[in-house]
Amino acid sequence: MPHTATVTRFAPSPTGLLHLGNAYSALYCERAARRRGGRFLVRIEDIDRGRCRPEHETAMLQDLAWLGLDWETPVRRQSEHMADYAAALDRLAALGVSYPCFCTRKQIIREIAASPSAPHGPDGPIYPGTCRRLSAAEREERIAAGQAFAVRLDVEAAATRVGPGLSWTDRQAGLQTLNAGLHGDVVLARKDTPTSYHLAVTVDDARQGITLVTRGLDLFPSSHVHRLLQALLELPTPAYEHHRLLRDDAGLRLSKGGQAIGIRRLREDGIDAAEIRRRLGFDGSD
Repeated sequence: MPHTATVTRFAPSPTGLLHLGNAYSALYCERAARRRGGRFLVRIEDIDRGRCRPEHETAMLQDLAWLGLDWETPVRRQSEHMADYAAALDRLAALGVSYPCFCTRKQIIREIAASPSAPHGPDGPIYPGTCRRLSAAEREERIAAGQAFAVRLDVEAAATRVGPGLSWTDRQAGLQTLNAGLHGDVVLARKDTPTSYHLAVTVDDARQGITLVTRGLDLFPSSHVHRLLQALLELPTPAYEHHRLLRDDAGLRLSKGGQAIGIRRLREDGIDAAEIRRRLGFDGSD
């Protein structure tokens, strides 16, 4: 059997400046590729046009280079590949495993609140499937009337289509078996954005030939959605490796929205890249 080179990717969203948690994830990803004599890619996940900024992307790439990371070019930007996601959406619709969702956020919250036994997933209450129960005629009537809609995955129909026993390997947690309903009917495309995180990363990983996905433990549950989409779209399944999350002194996960220390600030304070790498556990001896 021929050897397949390892291909990894670091995929930040340019909604803020690079912080220590991001740097750890990027260095972890690059090391995973280097240890296996593989390739390290950077992908910009900029589908959220309301929050993503070109200046943040520029600063992120500058900080990654300053940390000593080197990646292949050109960098893939999700905003430039909407046609790929549209094609995947069309295919899922043709399979009968997606449906339009006309619910507003307020309507969803109200319906969940009215059901004390509403199921919960890793990210909170699961969408109750309101629009899944609409008839084809009702859907067509609403679309013809110009109602805005998102597109959701019908996980029950999807699970039936792929059959039981779908699995994948996580290098830390071992063999994993699909729990299709873990997140409920996730959004595949939003009302204001013609794709979603789950759909875009699944398509991108296949397009870029990613063989090993490294990312934080907070995204471990997302693997269930991605593996299901891979099966539906007949895409290759990479291996996964979820690393620990960096936390602050209060035990909170470092994030752009919190008080995470930015790499740019550390640079301005005169701390060099070698010191940051050492702090994060990447001293060059590995």
